[in-house]
Amino acid sequence: MATKEKIGIVASNKMNKTIIIIVEDRYAHPLYTKTLKKTKRFMAHDELNQCSIGDKVIIEESKPLSRKKRWTVKQILNKTKISN
Repeated sequence: MATKEKIGIVASNKMNKTIIIIVEDRYAHPLYTKTLKKTKRFMAHDELNQCSIGDKVIIEESKPLSRKKRWTVKQILNKTKISN
């Protein structure tokens, strides 16, 4: 069976080796055909702590790593540059 993959944006990286991803799904309303957005948050395992807030990443389904963490970071697509 193939593993599921999702593309999302990192919302939080405050935990050690864990990030929170926001995945946005757009769909048309069945009756009114207006485009709606549905967002969902996933906790993903980041072994090297290399993701930062705003990065676009691909996560893949894995075995349960904790109570809420069932995804791992597969690839970082876009790194954000933080300027202070």
